[in-house]
Amino acid sequence: MKASDRAYASLRDDIVEWRLPPGTVLGEVEQAERLGVSRTPLREALARLTADGLATAQRGRGVVVSDISLGRLGELFELREALECKAAALAARRGSRQRFSTMRERLAAASALLTDHDPQRHEYYALVAELDEAIDEAMENDYLSQALEGLRVHLARVRRLARDDAPRLRQAAVEHASIAGAIADGDPQLAAAATAVHLSNSLNHIRSTQSLNSENSLNSEKREASHG
Repeated sequence: MKASDRAYASLRDDIVEWRLPPGTVLGEVEQAERLGVSRTPLREALARLTADGLATAQRGRGVVVSDISLGRLGELFELREALECKAAALAARRGSRQRFSTMRERLAAASALLTDHDPQRHEYYALVAELDEAIDEAMENDYLSQALEGLRVHLARVRRLARDDAPRLRQAAVEHASIAGAIADGDPQLAAAATAVHLSNSLNHIRSTQSLNSENSLNSEKREASHG
């Protein structure tokens, strides 16, 4: 793997996992030393991240990790709905009934893992990723697969905005089971509709979580001011 590819992969993972949070300055000297590459391949990596929308150039600051705003979240989910609903519909037309029937059963059972005290998030997310992979293969459309791959990088970052409480995860598992079931039944319209419902619920959850976080932050500031 080329040095620029290594730098790109490492920086992308750090951004997606929020080890480099929004607003972090990606200084050439610092990042080149941290990643063990020269500045030329680092610049190539930063250019790719900028093209991906994961970083942006700002006057006076250089390249920084791009922000995720609630205002633009709606735009991201509009694109997500267009791509994922179409993907589910195509999978329902072309996919293996048995494969998705099995996925439906596994997703339906996943809610039992998502307890209030110790929700097994990693196991659930791995199962969702498996469903995504099954849909990608079933829809038999390389262009759509590539578009979804680029989109999912941003969705991985957005997931960190949501409060992954057990009730929401259990509901999401039911929604994913419905999507898999519609595909297993070979019903494109129902598969697209089930996907749209899941996306709407996901967006509403993120927005409500962020509104609550903002309110809690404001109340905390008021308490500190009153005791100051």
